[in-house]
Amino acid sequence: MSISQINPHPLPVYSDYQREALIGELLLEMGKLTRDELDRINILQQTSGMRFGETARKLGLVMEADILEALAVQFGYPCLQAGQKAFSQDLVAAYQPYSQRVEALRALRSQLVLRWFHRGNKVLAVVAANPGDGCSNLAANLSVVFAQLGERTLLIDANLRDPSQRDIFNLNQRKGLSDILIGRADMDVITKIESLAGLSVLGAGTVPPNPQELLGRNGFDALINKARDQYDVVIVDTPPAVLTSDAQAVAARCGGALLVSRLNQTRMADLANVRDQLLICDVQVVAAIVNDL
Repeated sequence: MSISQINPHPLPVYSDYQREALIGELLLEMGKLTRDELDRINILQQTSGMRFGETARKLGLVMEADILEALAVQFGYPCLQAGQKAFSQDLVAAYQPYSQRVEALRALRSQLVLRWFHRGNKVLAVVAANPGDGCSNLAANLSVVFAQLGERTLLIDANLRDPSQRDIFNLNQRKGLSDILIGRADMDVITKIESLAGLSVLGAGTVPPNPQELLGRNGFDALINKARDQYDVVIVDTPPAVLTSDAQAVAARCGGALLVSRLNQTRMADLANVRDQLLICDVQVVAAIVNDL
């Protein structure tokens, strides 16, 4: 399936009346309304002719954010309720899907679709020059917005020195990429994120003493090829490229890279150096962005 084929399973079509009734029941199930409050809304709605959400807000019983959460559930748009503690709050694409920051992520996603994924590519490395540039957070949030698009998305934590994705997604599975590469695990250690349908995460696993050697093995190529066969989009998180050559080795197997910098923090000389190293490794720099996540 190409990325241009968005969600091959069509969503059910509801009439306005059915949609509004379902929103009320969803808000009840989510604990946003009581049965008495739902009845009050329905009575006023019948006499006023207003839509359900408008009526509920006029009565002061729900907020706009509550309506948006219910719509997200109804239309199969994976996100998390505010205050839910399942994952790191840095996962803004899941917790704040209607914010301006996430709109910027969706714009980036569109550019990556046009420049990379739409052309038959499936794997993209996310590369930053230095620690603190936000590479891991961006990789995690980018994976969420691709899953929200309806794509089978896999996030791989290839930062075998200082991994982050296990903490971001609160993974219980301790084995991961490094364990696969030494033959002590296989693809079944990938964790499906049930509350964010379509998203799976492969953590870094046991922190090894020889990360560069592991990433240079044929086993990593084999894993990437399996991921291409099983997923529509594969996002690979990498360690800082200035400190080691791990990121360049990973990106070379992915074929393309998203280059990440942070405003007023990343030195232009470092960024140019990383870009040149990627080009030497025959990696296509698909896009370069200034990160604020």
